[in-house]
Amino acid sequence: MARALTGDRFTVLAVGVGPAAAAAGTATALAGTRYDLVVSAGIGGGFQPGAPVGSLVVADEITVADLGAETADGFLPVTELGFGTVTHRPPAALVRALATATGARTGTVLTVSTVTGTAARAAELRARHPGALAEAMEGFGVAEAAVAHGVPVLELRAVSNPVGPRDRAAWRIGDALAALTEGFGKCAPVLESWKQA
Repeated sequence: MARALTGDRFTVLAVGVGPAAAAAGTATALAGTRYDLVVSAGIGGGFQPGAPVGSLVVADEITVADLGAETADGFLPVTELGFGTVTHRPPAALVRALATATGARTGTVLTVSTVTGTAARAAELRARHPGALAEAMEGFGVAEAAVAHGVPVLELRAVSNPVGPRDRAAWRIGDALAALTEGFGKCAPVLESWKQA
């Protein structure tokens, strides 16, 4: 169940894990309430060396990496099957402003339903998405809900672990959460002053 904390300018909502929970929680929050912007934020894996542990990534593309079909010739995204979408693009000026304010890197943040746990899978994702800097599990679901309600969307991730072989001992969740907290402190003035053109 989603939990919300509402202030004068921002509503913080914990929507759960995965694209379905994120989409449902975001859509519910947007129903009947007008927001200027939706931000999907949290921790995620970083593709090395582009997004080292502890760094921040602002998505210039929010892409679902595993919505489609596996074939003998490889993976086909849902768009190549003739329907749907696989990528949402946040407002470019806002992405640039947040990257400048926070020192974040900009690139594609992949949404996956199953977190990458092998070097082979990481290499496959990088081959299909050369601009990918991070992977997480919620961004595309949040973006789908936001777009359905006509609200622009942004994704911000702090890197807690490298994308690749699963090594729980190498995760730095505390460091990533600290980086995310610091980043949000620097984001607030940008978000407060931003108006979509």
